[in-house]
Amino acid sequence: MSHKWSLFHKVGNTKVIPLYFKIVVFFLFFLLVSNFSSNYINLMMNRGEQIKLLNELLIKDLKENYVFASHQFEVYEFDGNLRESQEALSKSALRTLSRPFSVTLGIRPSGESLYFAQKEQGDFSVFQDKEALSMMIQSVASKAEQGIVRFSQAGRTYFGYFKYHPGWNLMLIRAEDEEILNQESFKIFWNISWIILGITLISGFLGILILRHLFRFVGRITQSIMEMQETQELKMIPMDGAPNDDVTYLGTSFNALSSTIGNLLAIFRKFVTQDIAYKAYRDKVVKLEGEPQELAILFTDIKGFTFMTEVLGNDIIKLLNLHYDQAIRHIQSYYGIVGSIIGDALLAVYGSIVGAEDHKSLKALDSGFKILDVARNLRNMMDKKRHELLTLKGSLNKDEERVYKAVLLEVGVGIDGGEVFYGNIGSFVRMTNTVIGDNVNSASRLEGLTRVYKVPVIVSAYIRDDVVASGGAYEFMELDRVQVKGKTEGKVIFWPVPRAQMTSELKNQFGIFTEALQNYYQGNWKLALEGFQKCSLPCAEVFVERISGGTTAPKEWNGVWTMTSK
Repeated sequence: MSHKWSLFHKVGNTKVIPLYFKIVVFFLFFLLVSNFSSNYINLMMNRGEQIKLLNELLIKDLKENYVFASHQFEVYEFDGNLRESQEALSKSALRTLSRPFSVTLGIRPSGESLYFAQKEQGDFSVFQDKEALSMMIQSVASKAEQGIVRFSQAGRTYFGYFKYHPGWNLMLIRAEDEEILNQESFKIFWNISWIILGITLISGFLGILILRHLFRFVGRITQSIMEMQETQELKMIPMDGAPNDDVTYLGTSFNALSSTIGNLLAIFRKFVTQDIAYKAYRDKVVKLEGEPQELAILFTDIKGFTFMTEVLGNDIIKLLNLHYDQAIRHIQSYYGIVGSIIGDALLAVYGSIVGAEDHKSLKALDSGFKILDVARNLRNMMDKKRHELLTLKGSLNKDEERVYKAVLLEVGVGIDGGEVFYGNIGSFVRMTNTVIGDNVNSASRLEGLTRVYKVPVIVSAYIRDDVVASGGAYEFMELDRVQVKGKTEGKVIFWPVPRAQMTSELKNQFGIFTEALQNYYQGNWKLALEGFQKCSLPCAEVFVERISGGTTAPKEWNGVWTMTSK
């Protein structure tokens, strides 16, 4: 199959003009204009200066000197006064000199000067350049009685012309200092250089304007890609108004690829955590690795989930998605990472995202209260729906009441923290991100205790201390010292309350509970019972029930209550 080569090619019905072709055409055009202009100007100026110098040195000065020397020779033959003739020749020659170090000489074959004239009053009584003198003598002998001569005298180099005068038997020389002549050449050189520079700058400016126009979409593409690298998000590059060249084709091809990869990346990010996505973007690979990290772990669970599932059936998924959609957004807004979602339970970790390690416990607690707000808002929404149905129908039947109770979603939150193992486990065929450690299990146990102590959030001493150190706006009330099932040591647990929600009455109840709890720890159960009975907090009911059977603490009492269930 033969293939006909073509400079241009088509993409669909659009002919794509290679950008390099445009650049080469414009570059060659301005380069040729610049070079032809500078070379033409250089030629004209040099030729004019050379003609000027030749006319001045050869035609005018040397001819006048020769004619005057001939007249003066006739005078000398008449009166025989050599000194006067020498002075006359020098004065006449001096009048023709206009530049510094210009010189006119009358040199005998022996090298001695019959006369000389120079504006700088140099010493040319003896012609010192024997090689130049020999060249002139040989030229005269070969009947070439005039020509170009270059010689050195008194540390300076001269360039000029000579002509033999047979009457005086002299080499008449009219010469200019080469350095002075070069100054003229350099003057021309710099004049041309400035002209070339000007032409180049103008051409460069025009070229920049044209190339900037041609490359405007290259800059747009580059800027867009840099923004994508910073945000780690693939976006579409705006290509409106782009010309039909290969840069536009590159941009549209990138957009097509970006759209495909963006969809895959969006799916990828929905199934992996933020830090894993960041590491995959940075390292170009997802590795089976992990490391010990000090993190805060939040565990939240939906209460009464079994009843909800029985009543709602498959519709439970819609309710869960309503809750999790908002809850997960709040977790991520506080730089938390959703570790897992198992039905009604959600696990999140804080402190693993690079650059957001500080105040991890405070972020976990803040997002925990946001999750409670989500559940509360859903309940309010369901209350509103029930009210609308009651207004419309007057009453609800038994099944409708069951559905209403089932959708009154309520959650508990447990938060613990410390050193855990965090990373990827599994195989390169299928892997998952996980967090492993005693504090992970503890967060789950603390969430379970919210049902026992009838408070929405329970945290460990680690979280309490970390939040206080971070300056979080929370008050913490110690709830109990418990040994949860499966553990051998007791753990102090706390109920956090935002300071904005602390009323004087609630603060007073905190004081009553705390005093009763201290008596409870010390084994003074009678005083403790009296205190708990005076307290209106729901958590006090647990202790009233716990110690109502007797007013004396068990033997070997250490203040730690052992839980018999999870």
